[in-house]
Amino acid sequence: MSSNIHEDKIKQLEEMANQIRQSLIEMLVEAKSGHTAGPLGMADIFTAFYFHILNHDPKNPDWEGRDRLILSNGHITPIRYATMAHAGYFPLEELNTLRKFGSRLQGHPERERMPGVETTSGPLGSGLGQASGYAYAARMDDKKFKVYCLMSDGEMEAGNTWESAMFAGKYKLNNLIGVIDRNNIQIDGMTEDIMPLEPLRAKFEAFNWHVLEVDGHNIEQFVDAIEEAKAIYEKPTIIIAHTIPGKGVKEIEFDYKWHGIPPKSEEAKRFLDELRTLGGKIQSEHQ
Repeated sequence: MSSNIHEDKIKQLEEMANQIRQSLIEMLVEAKSGHTAGPLGMADIFTAFYFHILNHDPKNPDWEGRDRLILSNGHITPIRYATMAHAGYFPLEELNTLRKFGSRLQGHPERERMPGVETTSGPLGSGLGQASGYAYAARMDDKKFKVYCLMSDGEMEAGNTWESAMFAGKYKLNNLIGVIDRNNIQIDGMTEDIMPLEPLRAKFEAFNWHVLEVDGHNIEQFVDAIEEAKAIYEKPTIIIAHTIPGKGVKEIEFDYKWHGIPPKSEEAKRFLDELRTLGGKIQSEHQ
């Protein structure tokens, strides 16, 4: 099957995702607090959204025709901030204010502080309900934008997620596309040890959703899945994106202990060296 995205664009997106990962590490070590594993794992997907998928305007973040990107698992917001800064929403230098008093870049996103952030989030399980309501209202008003909802797999343990899934399935909200970061970790361990989620695909299918599964680090595959989701007319779509927590930094990949802690200075130096080396490999592979 032919792809919806050109090879040169894939190269640009992969290089940008690597730069964004580096900005993330720099932000976290400066803040001395924040989440590391999940944000690193979602860098490719956020890059794909802000640099290819979303219909948006960084210079006019409140443009009425924009697509809405709702982040339910607000604790991974540092990767959203880093991506938004690289996309031109605000200066890169502002990333160093993460989690500081008076900053627009709080540890969980606040809608009224940062233009371009659609919702205040943090309480897990709330995002899909907000996105479903937004999509339902948009259809009532005959608006053509898409509503995207990014969620963690751990928050699938929250019951209100499934109430929202029922609602979206009942009303066949084809303007709603959900993305689950299926990285298999949460703050206390592995999801399948704490509260097993599988069979996750079958659960959403039972709630009348179209379900796709992708490698969350394969930008081409993710973009193609979004294009397929846009073509589904009779139901909402959920994309289960299999990701590696801590992606790009081998020593912390799949280590749930890095869910909610930042790197120390020496660790950050090692992480950045590894990411810069990886960036060089990405460039050479596409030459």
